[in-house]
Amino acid sequence: MQPLRAFPADERSAVTCVLTDIDDTLTTDGLLPSTSLAAMEALAAAGLAVVPVTGRPAGWCDHIARMWPVDAVVGENGAFWFSYDREARRMRSGFAKPARERHADRARLDRLRETILAEVPGAGVASDQDYRVADLAIDFREDVGPLEQDAIDRIVALFEKAGATAKVSSIHVNGWFGRYDKLSMTRKCLAAVLGLDIDDPRTARRIVFVGDSPNDQPMFAFFRNAVGVANVAEYALETPPRWVTRAKGAAGFKELADSLLEHRAENWTPVSGESDAKTGGAR
Repeated sequence: MQPLRAFPADERSAVTCVLTDIDDTLTTDGLLPSTSLAAMEALAAAGLAVVPVTGRPAGWCDHIARMWPVDAVVGENGAFWFSYDREARRMRSGFAKPARERHADRARLDRLRETILAEVPGAGVASDQDYRVADLAIDFREDVGPLEQDAIDRIVALFEKAGATAKVSSIHVNGWFGRYDKLSMTRKCLAAVLGLDIDDPRTARRIVFVGDSPNDQPMFAFFRNAVGVANVAEYALETPPRWVTRAKGAAGFKELADSLLEHRAENWTPVSGESDAKTGGAR
């Protein structure tokens, strides 16, 4: 990983879309500071699309699509995308699997939930589980623990033994039935909402993804301009991002936003806790 300050100015100036993880990327110690919202507002006001790509649940993502200055959101590690059309006052969406398959998967995940809780002492079901439509989130750090690495590995192994995909975030192990991930749904989301083909190299190099943990690795591997906030260094990743910020969490996201906006507008000023920028939203 190279320091963010080495990201060439001409490449930063060409960026038109910012994809971002949420937990420990937009947040710090579980809180979303005003600087993160101000940074997203400033990016949107400068004409950049902003799309969170998260493991968080559908219930949260409905709120995010409606009330954050974003163009869309990808949730549950790629299970769906939401985009709120503010003019039509209508939520647009796309899912990796139809409702009948998600319903069948839920019954299998409910059985697996009991197995994991019985076999991994100290693990818990994530507090946002009731708002999920496609996966099972096992908490190892947010409201329990933190658990040791061998316990996290055991959770992953139990998911995989049952035939589920398992991904580790900074706080949860998320498991689901299906071969989708953050990248596959981002591809569909950007095509549907923004008309972008990320498999076109000319388009991909105009996109930045910023994240912090192992479940972001498909995005780190695909996007040349992938950025990790400084806490990404806490993980031994097979596919780390190209760039890394000096600061951790939300401060690292602010650092990235400032670097992207630096050469864009004559009246640009660094992002602070306050902003009078216009909010974004589905274009």
